Amino acid sequence: QVQLVESGGDWVQPGGSLRVSCAASGNIFNRSMFYWYRQAPGKQRNFVAGIANNDTTNYEDSVKGRFTISRDTAKNTVYLQMRSLKPEDTAVYYCHAVTPHTTGGFSSYWGLGTQVTVSS
Repeated sequence: QVQLVESGGDWVQPGGSLRVSCAASGNIFNRSMFYWYRQAPGKQRNFVAGIANNDTTNYEDSVKGRFTISRDTAKNTVYLQMRSLKPEDTAVYYCHAVTPHTTGGFSSYWGLGTQVTVSS
């Protein structure tokens, strides 16, 4: 059974910092790529950051230099450290895992999201 559970979402003032976490179960962590997506009300779900199992990372342009994605293998947890938060960062943040199969193809998993609200 695979489960992704996000946590850490909160209200924060503009300019503040917050770290959201994604705890992964189901023995997929070491062979998966992980991503953070976010979805604001009335908007599509957009890519924010990604990390491969070799720790290669990539970021959406608007969060480069402000957000950092990382993974802790010992804890089977992926993090998104957010700083210099802006109101436009307000969204539900979702954890996404992509797990390749040795036979080809892949499995895709999503958490249920955690709300991040940036406002004065």
